[in-house]
Amino acid sequence: MNKNNLKTQDSFSRSRLNSGQPSKKTGQRPKQNSGPDSSNQTTPAEEGLTAGLLNTAIEATTQLLQFSQPADAALSAFFRSKKSGARDRAFIAETAYAILRRKRLLTRLATLIPPLIPTKKQHVSSRELVLLSLSRLRGMSQRQLEPALLEGEAEWLAEIRRQPDPTLTLGEQLDFPDWLAERLSARLPADQLLVLARALNTPAPLDLRVNTLKATREAVMAQLSAEGLMLLPCPYSPIGLRLKNRPFLQKHPLFLDGSIEVQDEGSQLLGYLLAPRRGEMVVDFCAGAGGKTLLLGAMMRSTGRLYAMDVAEKRLAKLKPRVARAGLSNVHPILIASENDIRVKRLTGKVDRVLVDAPCSGLGTLRRNPDLKWRQTPESIAELTQKQTAILTAAARLLKPGGRLVYATCSILSEENESIVDAFLASRPEFCRLSATDILADQGIRLENGEDLHLSPPIHSTDGFYAAVLQRQE
Repeated sequence: MNKNNLKTQDSFSRSRLNSGQPSKKTGQRPKQNSGPDSSNQTTPAEEGLTAGLLNTAIEATTQLLQFSQPADAALSAFFRSKKSGARDRAFIAETAYAILRRKRLLTRLATLIPPLIPTKKQHVSSRELVLLSLSRLRGMSQRQLEPALLEGEAEWLAEIRRQPDPTLTLGEQLDFPDWLAERLSARLPADQLLVLARALNTPAPLDLRVNTLKATREAVMAQLSAEGLMLLPCPYSPIGLRLKNRPFLQKHPLFLDGSIEVQDEGSQLLGYLLAPRRGEMVVDFCAGAGGKTLLLGAMMRSTGRLYAMDVAEKRLAKLKPRVARAGLSNVHPILIASENDIRVKRLTGKVDRVLVDAPCSGLGTLRRNPDLKWRQTPESIAELTQKQTAILTAAARLLKPGGRLVYATCSILSEENESIVDAFLASRPEFCRLSATDILADQGIRLENGEDLHLSPPIHSTDGFYAAVLQRQE
């Protein structure tokens, strides 16, 4: 099996605390905070857009639309080459991410009338997309845009505004590629699909996880509230907090001393499904930089042995300072070549609990990573399902009789979720499925969700998550 089988797609488990800045970890995509800043800070454009700022936003958008690397990495590289102030960066990032979210709608609007720059082949330029985004999505007035416009652009925008609303295909209504719209429409009615797409095309809030080895949720909430931050307890996770805005927290004392981490509430709930106990042997099979590893270690009260496995040495290297900051002494990072590494096989039949946060399409994280819907293809999904099957099979061998495994993805596609688990159980009669709803209820988490966990942005205000709880029978 290819050694890349254990790599999480674009390293989704990484977290970035400053959502106003793109991640500095090139090629790594955080599940949390990968969008532009949503603070109420006034941007330069609101005071009148300059030609220089518009041109820079167009240049950044052009770079992201090449889809040669994850959007946050591309934006990081762009800002390293183009020095800008914080307010300009916020405007540029918000503009570029809005186009990634609504590219199909903007493209359709741009084709209602002849393009600004006629070409032999119909093509919507980045400039046209940016101007339409600022006008139609951001609601900037003609007066605000006027200082930065070239000759004829004001008339072009005005003419598009005069056109009747176009009839949109399903993919255009959802702002999804056609293949994804077709797959989702096969299992969801149109009204539910539109609600899901609307939520996935909206920037996500910032969720924090409180490290219970260092602090309580009540104490953290009191301190942050006293500092003027607007936040509430997460509705499901007992250790989660949700901020209305996304402030810079990377140098906050609570982050520096390990009391808080950034982690989507849905990701936090995976720890409660695994429910590791003190003194147990636990494996985080696709650990990445260890966001869930830190959660599991705290739930184990830093006892027992917690193995964090991954194929990427750089990701595991980033885990070590986070473990120290979190006050954990039971975490053991293990670099492996593949899911069939000898260091994996040595644990066969010895492990109490295994978390498999499998490499996946990440389509449940479009609120944070809107470029993924344009970067994934039917072919990449087929490749991922093969990896998921191989990883689940290898991870299951680690369990001792009575042991528990949680298989999870941040995907909304059934072929990466139920289909993988159903096929596994059909071939492995020694495993059975446990009720995710019952396991959470036993810990005081009321989430009526059926046998497997399905988290949806419009229903639960989390990323899209799937998880199944499997047990090796005695």
